[in-house]
Amino acid sequence: MELVDPAQQAYEEFAGVYDRFTSANDYELWFGALLPRLREVGLRKGALLDVACGTGKGIGPMLDRGWQVTACDISAAMVEKAIEKHPSGVTFDVCDMRDLPVYGRFDLVWALNEPINYLLGDGDLVRALAAMAANLSDGGLLLFDCNTAALFRANFGAGVEDTRDGTWTWRGLGRKGDIYEAEVSGPGVATHVHRERYRSVAEVWAAMAEAGLSPLLTLGQTDDDRGLWLSSDWDDDRDHKIIHVAGKGTDRLN
Repeated sequence: MELVDPAQQAYEEFAGVYDRFTSANDYELWFGALLPRLREVGLRKGALLDVACGTGKGIGPMLDRGWQVTACDISAAMVEKAIEKHPSGVTFDVCDMRDLPVYGRFDLVWALNEPINYLLGDGDLVRALAAMAANLSDGGLLLFDCNTAALFRANFGAGVEDTRDGTWTWRGLGRKGDIYEAEVSGPGVATHVHRERYRSVAEVWAAMAEAGLSPLLTLGQTDDDRGLWLSSDWDDDRDHKIIHVAGKGTDRLN
């Protein structure tokens, strides 16, 4: 199959080194801070749909917490890595989040580590949100994060370079309008470009409304060597991510 989607192509190339490249990502730390905030807005433990699951690094912590998990990703190579981690007990699929099937009714649907930013087209965000909303149970929660303006400046700015483990290089290529680019290179991975689109909070909220969703919680996330912080006083020019929590319906208040 010819690879035409930029995200699909990038992660087909990235799959072989992704886990080592992102070895500093601490999902237990993230979920330990995030899940209590979700319970405040009605999270029920049950079934999780992990959209854009990547190599499945977020699945284990949820299985350990007693969740049933279905997972999918646009990259077959990333799904293969996820299946290696979880050869049984998880249902996997390869699909584009914009064309997400209805797998069932889930108490939690999430798309973590900025897959939303890889949606480049004008209508892509509404399309993906509506597809994820169709998988929500009554009272279920949709959770996703977007990179902030601050993070894009720091990580995608022209000339920015980050060497991981003394092995691979992430090099910012700058922006064209709302699209930012960065190049990954190093041993074991073909040099390739990641393209992401900046999405403001206002833009995300408008897309939610069009998709039949309402915001329930908006948090700023900042993390460094000292830990991870979630703040209701989110700031696009301070935080690294904006975390969005939504529910079905247009009468639910943020």
